[in-house]
Amino acid sequence: MSKTIRLSEARRGDRGVIVQVGAHCHHQEHEVELERRLLELGLVEGAKVELLHEGLFGRDPIAVKVDDMRVALRRHEAASLTIELGAA
Repeated sequence: MSKTIRLSEARRGDRGVIVQVGAHCHHQEHEVELERRLLELGLVEGAKVELLHEGLFGRDPIAVKVDDMRVALRRHEAASLTIELGAA
């Protein structure tokens, strides 16, 4: 059985598939803007992800492989992405 977590909770080497982008709670403008930016970067539902690297201090930022590209994110941004581990 696979486990669903926030991308911000993932550890180096974890792989999965994005199952939700954003909190789908659009009461605050910055949440809407963050979701739009993540989608523009290719972080869409169904994309395969792998956590490649973590920063030295506070494990921030993180480097993520998304399909065939690499993206750096802050952990607070990665918290907007829900992934299903082991589905990749």
